[in-house]
Amino acid sequence: MADSNVSFGEQRILGRSGLRVGALGFGSSYGAPASAYERAFERGCNYFYWGSARREGMGCAIRQLAPRNRDKLVVVLQSYSRMGTILKLSVRSGLKRLKLDYADVLLLGWFNAMPGNGIMSAAMKLKDAGIVKAIAVSCHERPMFEQYIKDPRFDIIMTRYNAAHRGAEREVFPHLDSGKQRPGVVTYTSTRWGFLVNPKFTPPGMKTPTAADCYRFALTNPNVNLALSGPSTAEEMNANLRALEAGPLSSEEMAWMKAVGDHVHQLTSKKVLANPFMQRNQ
Repeated sequence: MADSNVSFGEQRILGRSGLRVGALGFGSSYGAPASAYERAFERGCNYFYWGSARREGMGCAIRQLAPRNRDKLVVVLQSYSRMGTILKLSVRSGLKRLKLDYADVLLLGWFNAMPGNGIMSAAMKLKDAGIVKAIAVSCHERPMFEQYIKDPRFDIIMTRYNAAHRGAEREVFPHLDSGKQRPGVVTYTSTRWGFLVNPKFTPPGMKTPTAADCYRFALTNPNVNLALSGPSTAEEMNANLRALEAGPLSSEEMAWMKAVGDHVHQLTSKKVLANPFMQRNQ
C-alpha cells in the first residue's frame, strides 16, 4: 500500500525512485501558460512531464524555476524511441532546450513488451552517468506490469487508471508487494479523455464529475502516488488543483464515480481506442 495516510496536499515519495512529488503531475502537451505551472509548483506539485509535445509554457516554467529550485523540481523526459542512439539524442536535446544538466525521470514510452537490450543499455548508461536519475516505463498491456514491478531497473511505472478503466485494480496493483521496495505508481487519463466529465455520457439523474473528482478517484486508491493532468489554460489548472483541497473520495462518492465510470465504459469502449500520445486528463 502506498501513502494511504498522506493527504493530497502533502508531497509523497514516488516509490523506489526516492523522488518527492506532489499528488498531481502535469503533462506539457496542452499549452497551459508558464504562470499556471509556477502556481502549481508553489502548491507542492512539482512533477513536470515534458513529453510528446514539448510546449513552451512548461518549458518556460522549468527554465524559470530551475535556477533556484532545481532540487525540488521533478522533470520527466519521455522517449518512444526503440533505438538506444536515438534515445540518448532525445534526452540530450530535451535537456539542452530546458537548460538543465540532468532529468529526474526518463520515461520509456509505450513498451507493451520488455524493452530490448539496446534501449535498456542506453537508459542505464544515462542513469549511471547521472544524466537521468530514475527510469520509468508506460505500457498498454496491463499484465506486462508484473514484470516491470519485479524488475529493479524500473523505478516508476505509468498506467492508465480511471473510473471507467479500473483494470489496474486487478492486473497491476495486486503485484505491488508492500513488504518490498516497490516502484512509484503514476496514473494517467483520469477523465478518460474527457468522457467522464461530459454530461452527455453521465447516467440519467446523476451528477457529472468534474476533473478534480476524477483525480480524486485515482488518488484515493492507496497504490497510486501521483495522477497526471493536462491543463490547457490557467483556469483548468486552478480547477485541477481543487482536488488537493477536496481530498479522498468518501464511500458514497466512490460508488457514484464507479457508477458513472461503468456507464461511460459501456457507451464508449467500442468507439475509442487507447492513444498513448494522449497526456491530457481534461
